[in-house]
Amino acid sequence: MGRTGLKVSSFCLGTMTFGRQVEEKESIQIIHQAIDAGVNFIDTADMYVNGVTEQIVGKAIKG
Repeated sequence: MGRTGLKVSSFCLGTMTFGRQVEEKESIQIIHQAIDAGVNFIDTADMYVNGVTEQIVGKAIKG
């Protein structure tokens, strides 16, 4: 991320479909697979399914 020293993966996991088109259980599995593959950049926004997507991401990365 520029000169901040923060290192992010080359690939970003988009989460716009999580919580609507993709159910929570499968969404969490996808997030875990992405993390296992080295992804540490997850795109989300509170406008995705009225914040449900962010709740799912939070559950997946908790701890």
